[in-house]
Amino acid sequence: MLKGKNIVLGVTGGIAAYKACDIVSRLIKLGADVHVIMTKAAMEFVAPLTFKTLTGNRVHTSLFDENEEGVPHIDLARKADAILVAPATANFTAKAACGIADDMLSATILAASDKKIIISPAMNTHMYENKAVQENLEKLKKRGFVIIKPASGRLACGDEGLGKLPETGEIVERVVSEIAFEKTLLGKRIMITAGPTEEAIDPVRYITNHSTGKMGYALARIAKAKGACVTLITGKTSLPKPLGVDVVEIVSARDMYREVTERYFDTDIVIKAAAVADFKPKSVNEQKTKKENGALNIELERTDDILAYLGKKKEHQILVGFCMETENLLENAKKKLEGKNLDIICANSLNVEGAGFGVDTNVITLIEKDGKVTELPMDTKERLAEVILDKVAEIN
Repeated sequence: MLKGKNIVLGVTGGIAAYKACDIVSRLIKLGADVHVIMTKAAMEFVAPLTFKTLTGNRVHTSLFDENEEGVPHIDLARKADAILVAPATANFTAKAACGIADDMLSATILAASDKKIIISPAMNTHMYENKAVQENLEKLKKRGFVIIKPASGRLACGDEGLGKLPETGEIVERVVSEIAFEKTLLGKRIMITAGPTEEAIDPVRYITNHSTGKMGYALARIAKAKGACVTLITGKTSLPKPLGVDVVEIVSARDMYREVTERYFDTDIVIKAAAVADFKPKSVNEQKTKKENGALNIELERTDDILAYLGKKKEHQILVGFCMETENLLENAKKKLEGKNLDIICANSLNVEGAGFGVDTNVITLIEKDGKVTELPMDTKERLAEVILDKVAEIN
């Protein structure tokens, strides 16, 4: 996602400085070239050699280093696609807000007035809530800085409250959201469904499927990164909520129907990646069904066909559906595309290795309304989500 991107990571002198090592590793795994600037105080917590080893690049610690060529703070600012400061201390935010440039990091920030600057404050709760700090953060917001709100919890000093550095994955996801993709869906309202539904048999048991929600969640993250306003309607999963996405949690197919149809006419694009039950028990026992000798017969009835409803009521919306089959993949997918008035259908087969439930990869065949068929090789669900959303942007 960040291949070819140059990211400058500023590390300041807070106890959370050690977490910057994981941030570096995550950025590099996504393909970024990372250059670290450390303040003098940061070196009290982490050695520069650690970051040099992780990045393979020189670690910048001084504005006046005789071994540096050129004008390092200008050069770094010039080539950066983004500057991330994590953790950002109260001292750093004050200097940035006042335009002070008395060390390598603050000088680089000042020289990067045309670049995306993201800061993740981390400090004691009382320091964070101090009016001076809040005024400085507001100043930076008005200048276009992206401020990541700190997490709440127990701090290193023993206090409880706001001030913790957020999870490193959340910080990296924010960087991806800001710089990884062109904003081809800027301002578009996208509704994505994900995960399984659960249809109750009694208070204890239910009917469900193997969906983990990974494909839908990948679509939500990438859509947000491409500039869309995203609503994710999701069944139960163990996945973290995508950053900056409006997440609506549901249980049953009926819940899914209600939440989708209520929002449909205010939506530009709908991507139905959820595995919604086709059938549900006709009646739900109020008490736990007791085990008895012989078979248990459960009468089933059809659930609401959400995609059929959307296709019938379609006005300006772009509709994208998913089709998972065990046989006659293309034939069944084309029937669904036409029968439900879709613009694109994403078809995959459970018989193909690397596709299906619970894995991080998928193998998809895209079929478009005009009959065009595109077979996509096995790839990560994030990469496939990018391809699907690029197709959507072309239609849009």
